[in-house]
Amino acid sequence: MSKLIFEKNHKGSNSFTIPPADIPEVDIAATIPPSFLREAAPHLPDISEVEAVRHFVDLSHKAYGVDNGFYPLGSCTMKYSPKINEWAARLPGFSNIHPYQPAQTVQGAMELLYNMQNLLAEITGMDAVTLQPAAGAHGEMTGVMVIKAYHQHRNDHHRTKMMVPDSAHGTNPATANVVGFDVIEVKSNSRGLVDLEDLKSKMSPEIAGLMLTNPNTLGLFEEEIQDIAAVIHEAGGLLYYDGANLNAIMGISRPGDMGFDVVHLNLHKTFSTPHGGGGPGSGPVGVKSHLADYLPVPLVVKENDKYVFDYNRPQSIGKVKNFYGNFGVIVKAYTYILALGAEGIKDAAQQAVLNANYLRQQLKKDYHIPFDRLCKHEFVATAKTQMDENGVTTLDIAKRLTDYGFHPPTVYFPLIVKEALMIEPTETETKERLDDFLQAMSAIAEEARNHPEIVTAAPNNAVITRVDEVTAARNPIVKWEDNF
Repeated sequence: MSKLIFEKNHKGSNSFTIPPADIPEVDIAATIPPSFLREAAPHLPDISEVEAVRHFVDLSHKAYGVDNGFYPLGSCTMKYSPKINEWAARLPGFSNIHPYQPAQTVQGAMELLYNMQNLLAEITGMDAVTLQPAAGAHGEMTGVMVIKAYHQHRNDHHRTKMMVPDSAHGTNPATANVVGFDVIEVKSNSRGLVDLEDLKSKMSPEIAGLMLTNPNTLGLFEEEIQDIAAVIHEAGGLLYYDGANLNAIMGISRPGDMGFDVVHLNLHKTFSTPHGGGGPGSGPVGVKSHLADYLPVPLVVKENDKYVFDYNRPQSIGKVKNFYGNFGVIVKAYTYILALGAEGIKDAAQQAVLNANYLRQQLKKDYHIPFDRLCKHEFVATAKTQMDENGVTTLDIAKRLTDYGFHPPTVYFPLIVKEALMIEPTETETKERLDDFLQAMSAIAEEARNHPEIVTAAPNNAVITRVDEVTAARNPIVKWEDNF
């Protein structure tokens, strides 16, 4: 393992020189209140510029992202981010403007925002869209705040409970709780779908709505979605769509046509803007017309061939972020949508489903597939066979995959499946790349049968070998303590 930069400290390394002062010397410490002064010098390594550059370049070579290779992280849609998106976002007319500029000076940017609102409304089957939320969970919170505002405006203050399936993303119950709802869990049936009878049995006048992902986190389409919507609506509740898995159905079916009232999207997933360090994210929210008045302000509207910010929305939940959303990210997603067009978006979804089903069919030779039928964009395999035979766990398999040069899938999620491996290949991977992954998974299954000690000790040749996770959790060392 490489040394930390602190371990490369070498006093007198000629890391910098300071020219003689040409102004009167001042005791700077005397000008600063004592409460703001350090008691000791900061622990900064004495290292030359070239060694500092080499250190961080070396670290960059050890990073792994979609541009490096296959990244089958389930429910994350780690698709390739086309570089034309970056070009568009860096155009001076977009990158050099300021949110405080008068609207008449940024009509091009506002036209893009206006068009993007309409494109996302069309794709999702919604009537109005806000681009303001900064990420997926932020979009969730915004959508649930809209639901709460709707009920409160109708004096339905007794609606204090939000329903969430047991297969849901963890952000769903967390979001509902943050907004002030009590969470009611809805069970899945033997087919991995929402148990309609369990849903019906838990309906009451206190229910504000149901948060649902479709396809769900097992990669299965909720076949009874229209019946689910009817149950919720007949009880006076609203149906919320978690857009995490929209990549499977975009251009084919629309949440609004299924009966959903609110939708949040992840531009950094479905619409190819980068994840994580390549971000930031963006979590637009769409609603049906009966909820449009509650969206955050402002929306971009068109008046007399001019684009303006509409703040005159008295029932709005207010602003949820400074300015108008993560504009650069919105530009990237807009570029992606225009580049693909309607047919391209549909084709991307179909290719994502094809890739997932190809992997599912091939992997079931070596791994247990608990719901072995047509999936959408992702599916769940398990290490049940390996666990039963030789005690090899999902975590062992995931760590061993790094020895073969692949990022592991999502592990131990959804929680309703033991030893889960959640795999999402996305549409941007070739069959050759998928076959390489299958070969690695097959080799690991063979090792688990005949040499389980290799798998349980993995990773064996990664940058960082197996971490003592129990000790790390109980006694974390999160800062450098050594004195130089």
